[in-house]
Amino acid sequence: MRFLPALCLLAAVSCIEMPESGGKKEENKDNNTVTVPAFAKGADISWVTEMESKGYGFYSSTGLPIECTALMKELGCNAIRLRVWVNPTDGWCNKDDVLVKAKRASEQGMALMIDFHYSDWWADPGKQNPPAAWKDMDVRAMASALEAHTKEVLQLLKDNKIDVAWVQVGNETNTGMCWPNGSVSSQSAQGFVTLANAGYKAVKEVYPSALVILHHSNAQEYAANEWFYGLVGAASYDMIGLSLYPSYWQDGGYPDWTPFCKAAVENFAKLNQKFKKPVMLVEFGMPASEPDKAKAAFQYVLDGVKGQDWFKGVFWWEPESEQSRNGYAYGAFKDGKSTGVIELFKNY
Repeated sequence: MRFLPALCLLAAVSCIEMPESGGKKEENKDNNTVTVPAFAKGADISWVTEMESKGYGFYSSTGLPIECTALMKELGCNAIRLRVWVNPTDGWCNKDDVLVKAKRASEQGMALMIDFHYSDWWADPGKQNPPAAWKDMDVRAMASALEAHTKEVLQLLKDNKIDVAWVQVGNETNTGMCWPNGSVSSQSAQGFVTLANAGYKAVKEVYPSALVILHHSNAQEYAANEWFYGLVGAASYDMIGLSLYPSYWQDGGYPDWTPFCKAAVENFAKLNQKFKKPVMLVEFGMPASEPDKAKAAFQYVLDGVKGQDWFKGVFWWEPESEQSRNGYAYGAFKDGKSTGVIELFKNY
């Protein structure tokens, strides 16, 4: 996200059928059905409950009011991503707020990704501050706290009969997580690996079939991506997750999206070949004020990964957001209605 104001429990897991979508349905140890699409067509709409509290509504193409999660499904999405903060001062994105939104996704039959920031607020390459309650802990104690927090949130979802397909252990962890214990430097990632493995262990204890993602930003920068995944190779994870914002404001305007998108599509394949992990674009965004360019960039990425079974999906980051509503310019809505970009998922 690039926002500026701002002892595993063993389980018998068996594939039981292949739905028309090409995804798979699996039975976990509690005999609940987990549906994982072969290709995630997703949206991170973590802001939605906060926006609703401020009176903002969302509307279908015909102007009828509609709940945002249901609207995302109508627009072609089959997956939702939700961030988790540990103890945010205003309550948004804490475990209870996440449960509200996760229930909506589950009711819509949409696959769910949970994105742990392991912070009380935004975590990204420029800030990876541990929760206030953890800040004086050494790395071993912090790993225990991180594991407990991860299990607590996921168990809450599971107790409410909500399936989770993917879990991010950290958000845009280019520079690590929970500084300084989990910092990633030019030569060392030992603390990060300890924390990441604690998160991985927690995920697998609650949701044995969930895929654990390690997340790096700037999908267009292969050298940086390669360096990171090479350095943290001792960490347990299942999937590479990347961010791509191809036309971020600079020098008074929005630059051409083409170089970033071209490089990213090439990098996806190189990273998969080198690290033998599936790849997913867990964040994507373009200027909402330039919907034609946003469509072109989005279509380029979708076309570039089509037919690659190791590439597992794309999530647009906060498409329901608007500059005029919450100060974020890289969504895909205007006046509560889609600008027509997310609908490209329908053709994929």
